[in-house]
Amino acid sequence: MILAVDIGNTNIVLGVFHNNKLISNFRLATDYLKTTDEYASIIMLLMEKKGIDIDNIRGVIISSVVPSLIYTFSKLCRKYLNSEPMIVGPGIKTGVKIAIENPKEVGADRIVNAAAVISMYGYPAIIVDFGTATTFDVINKNGSYVGGLICPGIKLSIKALHTGTAKLPEVEIEKPERIVGSNTIRSIQSGIYYGYLSMVDGIIERIIDELKCDTKNLSIVTTGGLGSIFVEESKYLQVYEPNLTLEGLRIIYEKNN
Repeated sequence: MILAVDIGNTNIVLGVFHNNKLISNFRLATDYLKTTDEYASIIMLLMEKKGIDIDNIRGVIISSVVPSLIYTFSKLCRKYLNSEPMIVGPGIKTGVKIAIENPKEVGADRIVNAAAVISMYGYPAIIVDFGTATTFDVINKNGSYVGGLICPGIKLSIKALHTGTAKLPEVEIEKPERIVGSNTIRSIQSGIYYGYLSMVDGIIERIIDELKCDTKNLSIVTTGGLGSIFVEESKYLQVYEPNLTLEGLRIIYEKNN
């Protein structure tokens, strides 16, 4: 079995693979102050409840956008799993040709997502990830990662709206039945949902124009916790892959073994 760990700014997602199949996954809140032992106790308990024997884990791969937690989880792997983890970064084969000004600037999670999409859907492709930030990643017709866009995430926008005003509440994120809200909460939900939907479709449209590619051959893949609610209404979002990053980590692990 392989353990894949994706450390994000808001959540840490872990997936256990057996024979290239995801058999279980877990989601933890990212906490910069937790110790190795504290994280280990939570993870071991979750695995035990799912009937996963940690002695059967033969390898670990980690991607992280939080540098301090790479050390924490590397120590956890050595201490509790008797495994030296593979860290996505320089020197790791990903199968992704990076064609931007400074490849070191690209977040590990974005490269992992690109590796997954290239393997699963081919190219050209656009990846939309609804995470702490809403990101767009672009793979051109030659299979090269050529960059993307980074926008404020949905939850960040809601929090900013709440904290930056005197009376507007923090609301749940959901698709409203009507675009015109009949009260304050519905108005905020409509603004957030349809505002982001319009932003996503508008950006994708501009990317397509810039790439000058045939949309018949273009794959547009969505991931991230909130991605699913936009697929059905979007003009361009085609498929939702909730475990895209975990699958990308598995693919990269196999490439390096």
